Amino acid sequence: MSGYTGVFVFALFIVGFGVVSLVASRVLRPSRPDPIKLMNYECGAEPIGSAWIQFPVGFYLVAIVFIVFDALAVFLFPWALILGAVGLPAFWVMAVFVGIILLGWLYAYREGVLEWK
Repeated sequence: MSGYTGVFVFALFIVGFGVVSLVASRVLRPSRPDPIKLMNYECGAEPIGSAWIQFPVGFYLVAIVFIVFDALAVFLFPWALILGAVGLPAFWVMAVFVGIILLGWLYAYREGVLEWK
């Protein structure tokens, strides 16, 4: 347990610095509330209607397709770096992986997920 003493002291300093900074900013900041300052400023306009609207499913489907292709890109970079050292078996493994991703893309394309309506 004595090996972690430095970690605990460091964590205590981090938490203490955060708390002291927040308290000091609360005490030292100027507080001049104004109706203009308290107004909504998001997009420069007052919100119209309810915030609880349902988004079309297409938004979520496009997000899922984006995540799939983002995962593809994440796996391609390290593979490209070690391809020369590992050889041809690594190429065929990645070809199968890209083929599975391609099948997913074809399915999404045929279902019309990639068409913005």
